[in-house]
Amino acid sequence: MLSVGFALKTGRLWRPTQVAIRTMASAGGATPPFTTLAVSRPTEFVTHVELHRPEKRNAMNKAFWREMVECFNEIADDPVCRVVVFSGSGKLFTAGLDLMDMASDMLHPEGDDTARVSWNVRKLITKYQETFSVIEKCPKPVVAAVHGGCIGGGVDLITACDIRLCTQDAFFQVKEVDIGLAADVGTLQRLPKVIGSSSLVNELALTARRMYADEAKSCGLVSRVFVDKDAMMAGALEMAGEIAARSPVAVQGTKLNLIYARDHSVEEGLGYMATWNMSMLQTADVMKSAQASMEKKSPKDVVFSKL
Repeated sequence: MLSVGFALKTGRLWRPTQVAIRTMASAGGATPPFTTLAVSRPTEFVTHVELHRPEKRNAMNKAFWREMVECFNEIADDPVCRVVVFSGSGKLFTAGLDLMDMASDMLHPEGDDTARVSWNVRKLITKYQETFSVIEKCPKPVVAAVHGGCIGGGVDLITACDIRLCTQDAFFQVKEVDIGLAADVGTLQRLPKVIGSSSLVNELALTARRMYADEAKSCGLVSRVFVDKDAMMAGALEMAGEIAARSPVAVQGTKLNLIYARDHSVEEGLGYMATWNMSMLQTADVMKSAQASMEKKSPKDVVFSKL
């Protein structure tokens, strides 16, 4: 059993009160058919996905890039799952790209001439981009829980998530310039929209310096900092439980409209919202939620249909 539970704020950090729940993903290793991911359901409606290559510092090998797409496509279609918690096993969240495993694809692309090599490289890059875009496309909110280092591809991953939490010892590093390339699977596109300071984004991307938890919190990359991993996972599960208790029609609609609004004008976003809710307001969830509120019941007391 893993002791987790409700997070109480003490100063600038968050600490859990202790409540026992079922052991989470890391206890049993990767979950077949996956070799890099451990998937479990620690509480009702909450799916925990854990990057599980602790012996390789959770480096992202060829299998990882494929398995993430398969995993999140399954989650998107799972009517029971309402929210996802994503974490890493072992001593750190991820060391980023597994250079030894990925070298053949990166350094020796196929093709008979420059044009064909270039087309194949582009196909490869777009395939890897989908590994993290699939998180954003998943209608279920994804909570990233980061401990230790979040390096290179780890930043690409968490910026595609909806909520980001971290431990006091966490650090974040846009590492790609140190290995001779520009980050090409999401960081340069999403990080500016997450933290809002072009100067800070440019500094991080051009110098590859580490950004530690306090700075990550102050700039908005993460919303909460916890004393350690146990406290963070407790807080992540509590937050996931709160989200899962709400109407899945409302929650998934909120995620999709927030992402649309990010990439469009206010006027376009309002038009999309009106079109969305002209049908979604007709759900029985509205009346159920309103009645529970009037009766001063918790959202957790309301039974919503699967979605």
